[in-house]
Amino acid sequence: MVVDSAGRSVEIPDRIERIQAAGPPASVLLYVLAPDKLVGWVRKPREAELSYLAPIARNLPEVGRLSGRGDTANVEAVMAAKPDVIIDFGSVNPTYVSLADRVQSQTGIPYLLIDGRFANTATALRLVGKVLGVEARAELLARRTEEILKEIDGVVASVPVERRPRIYLARQPGGLESGSRGSINTEIIERAGGVNVVEGGREGGGLATLSMEQVLAWNPDTIVTTDAKFFDTVSTAVPWLQTDALRKHRVYLSPTLPFGWIDAPPSLNRLIGLQWLARLFFPDRFKGDIQTETKSFYHLFYQVDLSASDLDRLLAGAHN
Repeated sequence: MVVDSAGRSVEIPDRIERIQAAGPPASVLLYVLAPDKLVGWVRKPREAELSYLAPIARNLPEVGRLSGRGDTANVEAVMAAKPDVIIDFGSVNPTYVSLADRVQSQTGIPYLLIDGRFANTATALRLVGKVLGVEARAELLARRTEEILKEIDGVVASVPVERRPRIYLARQPGGLESGSRGSINTEIIERAGGVNVVEGGREGGGLATLSMEQVLAWNPDTIVTTDAKFFDTVSTAVPWLQTDALRKHRVYLSPTLPFGWIDAPPSLNRLIGLQWLARLFFPDRFKGDIQTETKSFYHLFYQVDLSASDLDRLLAGAHN
């Protein structure tokens, strides 16, 4: 009997060999812990992503998602996949509790909800590692997670707020979608010490479509984007040239392979994004370069050794 993050008591098998992720954040969590137990991907990896994944997981089928926006799996498909347990990693609010209870009731398959807050990452690794019978690996990853967070938090705490960079997260080809302060989309930007210029309109933030006038009024000194098209065109876009970020050549493209480094999905993949951003913001306060940290992270968490060409392709645009 396991008590999940929502306080639900769920009976699970003594031995678990097949696991299904309910959504994208859970798929990352389960992949880093036990790729050999995954029944499939929420979304089948694209060709460009394959070399950044362990061979054992590259050709798994697509099984769809049960939770979040755009759910694509149904009860029949879940039962056909025959998982020993279903795990979701993210919010544990009443909506997700209701979904978990309903799917578990309809399928008879244990369904666990795991708190996906970034600060809870190490705890989540240990809990799920125990459920899956991979405690040693979970402990290794949890300790490395704690080391990363401790290092970043220590550096950020040593920098006065007025000396921290003012960041704008540009999403979509036009760059005018962004996350307000406190949103899950900008969480690691703020954790890495960046001051998000997009003022929150509501508690917890969220995505918003902005005007160019608003961005110019905020005048960020650094722009981070998740969109390659925006990155390729912003240097010749007249309105953007008026920002300090363009004047100082401080525009950076977030890596996205095999998972986004900012928020796609909001899971353990953000740990390497946190390391990258903190080094961008405060380059003189860290030992080691991002190339070395990236290779180390991918080896430990994703169980893949990056070639020089893989690393170059991954970090293209991440330096300026």
